[in-house]
Amino acid sequence: MSSADTGIARLVPPFMVFIRHGQTDWNAEGRMQGRRDIPLNDTGRAQARRNGAALRDYFADKGIDKDELSYFVSPLSRAVETMELICGELGLDADLCQRDERLLEITFGAWEGYTIPELAERAPELTAARKADKWGFVPPEGESYRMLSSRIDAWLATLTRPSVVISHGGVMRVLQGRLRSLPNAEIPGLDIPQDRMLVWTGSEVDWV
Repeated sequence: MSSADTGIARLVPPFMVFIRHGQTDWNAEGRMQGRRDIPLNDTGRAQARRNGAALRDYFADKGIDKDELSYFVSPLSRAVETMELICGELGLDADLCQRDERLLEITFGAWEGYTIPELAERAPELTAARKADKWGFVPPEGESYRMLSSRIDAWLATLTRPSVVISHGGVMRVLQGRLRSLPNAEIPGLDIPQDRMLVWTGSEVDWV
């Protein structure tokens, strides 16, 4: 799919909220997590509660009925615990959230558990190749952002209702890139905070 193609964006419901899971120890250490099931730390739990309270207040301010939305979450535990804490702030039954494997984080394969400086010492040519083309680079036994975008595009095409999505940094980069119709090369470098939520209003992206 070319960066000029906005077909996927036209399939997205008119309202969506994206929330990245809270911080883990590996996030704090700058380690590549991917599919490794690393739990939230205390900072991450506080971030999740903050985002849940912010979402509750946003719904109240905008007159949005939380029961009229669909809720989706990655099955990795750091996303599931974030979802549970958010649901607690919303007064929502966490069982209503649909776990979807298509929302799993991009996998870094054999690189998971390492920091970029550590990898630069072990595999300088590969880390240089990644720096030159983060969109297309495939880590050993891993997945590229281009590959990730294929499953996210397929998932987006199935959505029929306004939704709340709790997932991962890589997934949210692709989702934001699609909504904003950004060039593919810009998507891997997007900043995805863990203490704010991204709201898509149907025409623009806002961080709350």
